[in-house]
Amino acid sequence: MSIEQLTRAVDLLANQVGHWTPARWRDQGEQLHKLVQRLADQAADLTGAPRRDVPRLSDLALPDQLKVVVADLVAAAPPPDVTSTAAEEIAALRHTLT
Repeated sequence: MSIEQLTRAVDLLANQVGHWTPARWRDQGEQLHKLVQRLADQAADLTGAPRRDVPRLSDLALPDQLKVVVADLVAAAPPPDVTSTAAEEIAALRHTLT
C-alpha cells in the first residue's frame, strides 16, 4: 500500500470515531489507543528514537493523536512493508469498530 492509502485509512478511521458517545469511547477507545501506541513505536524504531508511551489525553484527542503518529511514521520514510502493515492494522480496527 502507498502512503496515500495509509493516510486515507487514517482519515476514514478518524471520521468514523469522531462522533462517538462517551459510552462508546469507554467500551472501545482502548483499542484505538493501543493502535496509536503501536504506530508511534514503529515511527520511533524507524528513526532510531526511543519508544515513549503515548499519553491518553482524552478520548476526543485520540483521532488527532492517530493522525499525528501516522504523520510521524510517514516522515520516517517507512519501507513499503511497514506502510502496508500500518494501513492494514488501521483498516482492520476500522472494520472491528463498525
